[in-house]
Amino acid sequence: MNHHVFVSRIWDAVKCGRVIYVYGDFMTFVSEKLGIQWAPRNVPMTRRLQTLGAAGWICLVLFGEALSILVFLSILYSSMWWLALGYAVWMLKDVETPNKGGRRFEWVRNWSWWRNYCDYFPIKLIKTAELDPSKNYLFACFPHGVVSSGAFGAFATNALNFYRTFPGMTCHMITLGGHFLVPLFRDLILALGGCASSEESLLHLLDKRKHTGKCVALIVGGAAEALDSHPGEYCVILSRRKGFIRVAMKTGAPLVPVFSFGEPDVFRPLNNPRDSLLRRFQEKFRELTGISPILPIGRGFFQYTFGVLPLRSPITTVVGTPMEIERNLEPTDEEVDAVHAEFTRRLIELFESEKSKYLKDYKNKTLVIT
Repeated sequence: MNHHVFVSRIWDAVKCGRVIYVYGDFMTFVSEKLGIQWAPRNVPMTRRLQTLGAAGWICLVLFGEALSILVFLSILYSSMWWLALGYAVWMLKDVETPNKGGRRFEWVRNWSWWRNYCDYFPIKLIKTAELDPSKNYLFACFPHGVVSSGAFGAFATNALNFYRTFPGMTCHMITLGGHFLVPLFRDLILALGGCASSEESLLHLLDKRKHTGKCVALIVGGAAEALDSHPGEYCVILSRRKGFIRVAMKTGAPLVPVFSFGEPDVFRPLNNPRDSLLRRFQEKFRELTGISPILPIGRGFFQYTFGVLPLRSPITTVVGTPMEIERNLEPTDEEVDAVHAEFTRRLIELFESEKSKYLKDYKNKTLVIT
């Protein structure tokens, strides 16, 4: 809208007393100038609930720990201080639980919140082979994306019917051990089946002498890989990641390549080339804290142009064929390298064989392994 026409329409409207039209024209003018695309008002309730589910999830990821600490301190410095003190004592006694199989609650994994969250994108879980409930499996998941949206929906909740897809199996999602040091927040992660990313934790979960039918979902690239997450790009960190191979060999647990197609497309992080000042800051911050400082740029509640809500872009998490691993309590570097090379080949094969089903411009999509 030409600004001269806009001013003229405002003056005419004011003279006629039509203030509401002035406001409407003003918003249209501002939106056009700023390039803001507003969401329609007549959105079905189901989609509103889905947006609310996704908003709650990203708020949990971004602010959950800080809010938990604030709540804990508020209780500690109140007349209910004894409750916070009792919780702290119990937490100290419970500190090893994330390394000993966790403490999951199915009713938390069954919350309708997670179903709305998964329907928002939507997220789908696809299997390409059956799993044997008499074994334990190590799911090596790629890519990390900004916040592992697909892996969370598929393996940390029951919203995608994991139990029906893989009968007789239960799943644990692995995350940084530091998250389990945050009061209150740790209990939610544990309830969702989360466990620590320590070797002790992985060896415990995959030990056939203690239990069977376990699927342990590990985001191999971790926080470092999140820095390479950009829409349409599939760059994963695998070449220097061999610890998970060694764990699989020590336990004899089959390795399963898992790939989430569409994961990089739900956020639009700032461009951060490897030699840029922003990237150097991010890398240094990650080295000190284990967390990659990324602003998850997506959309807002009432407009689609900017905000921290993820974009409505489909994610399909494909579980590949298990790779049988011979148990070896003390594998040599050469043996680890051989298994690593075979797993890398299988991951590339999974990406190439499945990308045409779940990516629009699949011919121009390649998997970059660093």
